[in-house]
Amino acid sequence: MTVACVIPARYASTRYPGKPLAMLTGATGESVSLIERSWRAAQGVSGLDSVYVATDDDRIADAARAFGAEVLMTSSEARNGTERCAEALEILSSQEGGDVEIIVNLQGDAPLTPPWFLEKLVAGLRGDAQAAIATPILRCDGETLAALKADRAAGRVGGTTAVADSKMRALYFSKEVVPFTSEAYAPDAATPVFHHVGVYAYRPWALRAYPHWSVGPLETLEGLEQLRFLEAGHPVLCVEVEARGAKFWELNNPEDIPRIEAMLQEMGAP
Repeated sequence: MTVACVIPARYASTRYPGKPLAMLTGATGESVSLIERSWRAAQGVSGLDSVYVATDDDRIADAARAFGAEVLMTSSEARNGTERCAEALEILSSQEGGDVEIIVNLQGDAPLTPPWFLEKLVAGLRGDAQAAIATPILRCDGETLAALKADRAAGRVGGTTAVADSKMRALYFSKEVVPFTSEAYAPDAATPVFHHVGVYAYRPWALRAYPHWSVGPLETLEGLEQLRFLEAGHPVLCVEVEARGAKFWELNNPEDIPRIEAMLQEMGAP
């Protein structure tokens, strides 16, 4: 039984076409594509038995193979990364020795994801037999919360926030900043807002079922694929992770590139 990591990537993004091939410059001055940085992030995770890039686009596939990634060609019908991971699971299951215990979805727009986020995520799902899916959440400091609010004030759809119950089961995910707080926080102060990290770990049965569930009104309004689990009545385990000094931000818009490059350079990442 294995843990497979799939990095879904599509070229035809509405907000940012060609995003996986966007170049990011690190501390050494090296420019590396977003998809390669995401793949490199997966290589540093303990406990993953395999890592794949799943795409329907030859440009992304060619780029991924060029830096050494294994590629799974999926259809253009996948509506989001989770559906693309479901297709990837079927491809893997058809191969000899293709039994998979857990599938990790490292979305290709999160190159700053620290390895311990994924390691804790897999451990969390293994420890909760009732959960169909697990996803990490990171408590915002004042600086991150201010950045999320600034995005919304500027009309940009940026990071996602999460709200969970006392058992760490998700209550909601939103592109708005929830819960509401009017308090001003120091840049390094803890806040009551959790930034959702765009990584998932699925049980195979849940991932196979996902494409057959109806797309509900909340998923449609928010454009958040994980809401389909909640709307279908399946628990989503939120696993709180710690930054340990690492910076985290997803690449959602072209305006995020300078912010991520500054974080790469601050952390000394090549």
